[in-house]
Amino acid sequence: MAPTHVALSIVLAVVVAFVAPAAAPLVVAVALVGGLAPDLDMVVGVHRRTLHQLEGFTIGAVAAGLVALTTRDVTAVLAATGFGSAALHCFADLAGGSSEPQPWEATTDRGVYLRSGGGWVAPRRWAAYDGSPGDLALAALLSIPGFLAFGDGVRFVLVASLAVGVGYATVRKRVPQLSGRTPAMYAALVAFVSLLVRRR
Repeated sequence: MAPTHVALSIVLAVVVAFVAPAAAPLVVAVALVGGLAPDLDMVVGVHRRTLHQLEGFTIGAVAAGLVALTTRDVTAVLAATGFGSAALHCFADLAGGSSEPQPWEATTDRGVYLRSGGGWVAPRRWAAYDGSPGDLALAALLSIPGFLAFGDGVRFVLVASLAVGVGYATVRKRVPQLSGRTPAMYAALVAFVSLLVRRR
C-alpha cells in the first residue's frame, strides 16, 4: 500500500542523507516522489505495468549512482535517489500480493510486468496483499529509521501516512475497488509532500 512505499522511500532517504549529507535538504522529497510515482498508473494506464519500469529505474539508479560516486554532484545523488526509490517500489510490489481487485483471493499471478521478460512476474506474497495486517506492520517497522533520523516534518509525514494506512487496512476488504484507481489517496500523499517541503 502507499504508506508502505512512503516508509520504504524514507528509509532510502536516510541512507542517502547519511552518505551524501549535502543532498539531505531535498533527498526526502525526491525519494517520496520516486517511491510513489509508479502507482500513478492506477490513474492512467495498466497498474503495475505502464509506469512500473523496474529495469529502467534500476539502470537509471545505477548510472546516476556511478556519476554521483565519481563527481559528488548533488543532482546526480538526487537522480540516483529518485530512480532507486522507484525501483524499490517495484521490488516491494513483487514481494507483496497480486494486482487485482481482491488480491486476498490470489486468483492471478500479476506481480509486476517486466519488459525484459515479456510478461508478468508472479508476486512472492510475503505481505499477502496491499492493506493486509502484515503490510501495515511492515509500514510501521519501516517508519522507524526515518522517525529516528529526521526532524518534525518527516515525522509528521510518517505518522500521517501510517494513519492513512491504518484506515486503509481497516476497510480494505470492504472496498476491493481500491485496487483499481485511487486518485484521492495520491492527492493526500501529494499534500503530505508539499507540507514537508514547506516546513524545510
